[in-house]
Amino acid sequence: MDLVCHIFLLLLAFHKINPSVSSCITGCSCSQDSFGRSLLCMSALLRQIPANIPEDIRKIRIENSHLTELPRGSFENVSALEYLWLNFNNITVMHIKSLEYLPALKELRLQGNKLSSVPWTAFQDTPALKILDLKHNRLDVLPEHALRYLPNLTYLDLSSNQLTIISRDVFYNWPVYQRSQRMEGPLEAISNAVLALHDNPWICDCRLRGFVQFIKSVGPPIILMNSYLTCSGPKFRTGKFFHEVELNSCMKPLTSALDTNLTVPAGLNITLTCFVQASPSPAVWWTYALKLLRAFNVSTEPISEDTVRSELLIPAARPADAGNYTCTAANFLGNTSVAINLRVVAPWASTTPRGWAPAAPAEPGAHVEVRIAKQTVYGITLEWFAAAAAAAEPGETWYTLLVGRYDAAQKDTIYIGPGVNTYSVTDLLPATKYEVCVAVRNQAPRKGQCVVFVTGSDVSQMEQREKLIHIVVIVCAMVLAVPAGMYACTAEALPGCLARCPSACPRRRRGSPAQGAGSKESTLDSLPAGSEDGLCRPDGGRGARRPPDRQEPGKARPPHRNSADLY
Repeated sequence: MDLVCHIFLLLLAFHKINPSVSSCITGCSCSQDSFGRSLLCMSALLRQIPANIPEDIRKIRIENSHLTELPRGSFENVSALEYLWLNFNNITVMHIKSLEYLPALKELRLQGNKLSSVPWTAFQDTPALKILDLKHNRLDVLPEHALRYLPNLTYLDLSSNQLTIISRDVFYNWPVYQRSQRMEGPLEAISNAVLALHDNPWICDCRLRGFVQFIKSVGPPIILMNSYLTCSGPKFRTGKFFHEVELNSCMKPLTSALDTNLTVPAGLNITLTCFVQASPSPAVWWTYALKLLRAFNVSTEPISEDTVRSELLIPAARPADAGNYTCTAANFLGNTSVAINLRVVAPWASTTPRGWAPAAPAEPGAHVEVRIAKQTVYGITLEWFAAAAAAAEPGETWYTLLVGRYDAAQKDTIYIGPGVNTYSVTDLLPATKYEVCVAVRNQAPRKGQCVVFVTGSDVSQMEQREKLIHIVVIVCAMVLAVPAGMYACTAEALPGCLARCPSACPRRRRGSPAQGAGSKESTLDSLPAGSEDGLCRPDGGRGARRPPDRQEPGKARPPHRNSADLY
């Protein structure tokens, strides 16, 4: 009995001194197996590596959890760790010193995480590592020194990542490959190394040439898990196996154009083309007046393994589109460019209105009827109707509108898209003669397709109305005043006087200058209404007076009136 109590006390004291021997992480389980003591955390709600992991743990397996990073010194308390499985978490960041204090680590599995890069120098702290599993991550780059610190690696899985280009120097710098190349005797003394590289989107161009050659020549002790690596690009090589392709060396782009000076009529769809010979396939763009042109007007496609064709579309070219267009191509070796000079001339034929250049002959029956729908002081609204062949495809018919002063040498060109048959021209000068023509694009305007008009005066309607009222009042006053005075003269004068008036009055008007000056001082109101004095004087003198006429019997002489009494 005393012996049993003594053993119990010893065990109790040992546990108090080493509490980590029997402790475990909350939510996880600890077990003992052939690998040693293991920590298993499956689907635990862990968001970071636990800090109180027992020191005697040899294997850690944390999967389907919420880990997002491996910080520095994550496992500094478990320096005896040999197996580390962190599969199917959300790890995106791995610190360069996250594997510090793990010199005995033999196996690291990070399958199914979200790593886009790995700090490969971190493996300097794990010289005993033999298995590295990185499949189903997001790795897109493998630097040349990646495998330099993995001298004892026997299994490397990089499958199902985003690798597109790898240099063969990655494997030439791998100590395992270097030992196999130096080995002159049998290869049994060197352990095999399994390499998994399948299911990556390899781009089979000149940059992958060295790696493809390595894959074709690789053999024991390096064994490919899947030797049928396939190309994912470029398009003409998609789906081909590595052993089916022959890749050329890389070269700097060389640009060229069939014609670097173009002269085209206005209104046409113009396509500028340049050819680029380069490897790998270059990026191509167009510039005009130092501005990058919109991508949806540019199309680039390969026409052979090392040659691409780039086309720039200029819809309905105008004289304003003239100038130098530059096609530039670039890859990692450099860039080159070629310039194309475009000249756009007016398309109108010699039979068109003055100032317009010749155009391509019009199609038979292609006629446009034009009319002015509305006119203002500063502009007009046009309507047109395309008949015959011009309206055969109304949804695809473009129109050209030419607007300018009637005597201008050049007119402004406006291009109207399909389905539009009205257009308003504004901001015109007032009281100016203009000419407008509408034609089907690429055709010369015919007779009846041009309208000549004069814009209104730059005077408001109120001002015009006031001027009109003033003019009417003045005219009415003159019309009323002059006939009244003449009526007074003719009513009181004798018939003889009326007969002599046509001859006497001209003589009076041709009188002496003094007489003319005196007449200017007299007015119509100063003449006696009932007297013929001053109207008809045969001798033309001032002093000569005719004796008063005899009054007819039974008729009273009208009283003396002046012209003011008539109103």
